[in-house]
Amino acid sequence: MTTTDDVLDHHLTAFGEQDLEAVMEDYTDESVIVTNMGTFRGLEEIEGLFEDLFAEFDHEEATIDMQQETVEDEFAYIVWEAETPENVYEFATDTFYVPEETILFQTFAGHLSSKA
Repeated sequence: MTTTDDVLDHHLTAFGEQDLEAVMEDYTDESVIVTNMGTFRGLEEIEGLFEDLFAEFDHEEATIDMQQETVEDEFAYIVWEAETPENVYEFATDTFYVPEETILFQTFAGHLSSKA
């Protein structure tokens, strides 16, 4: 049985490696991600979101620094900061609901500053 810790570890590793196929293994057609950029439902919309994120983070100078990881039963919470050529993520947080080996619901919030 896959635990919430396992899913979070897989997700963060896949994101760090920019492995879209592996990231998408963590979601289903019923998954929903709510962000300040909009709500993304199902595999097709979620895949588009990650394609955009990978395009932004696919630079040598892009950095991500994990500040906190907390897992409680079916919930995971992370706090992080990052910098890409386009943006500075001064504070960012994701919450994941993982009831049955995949991420069913995720939220993202963050304070971003554009470098443009």
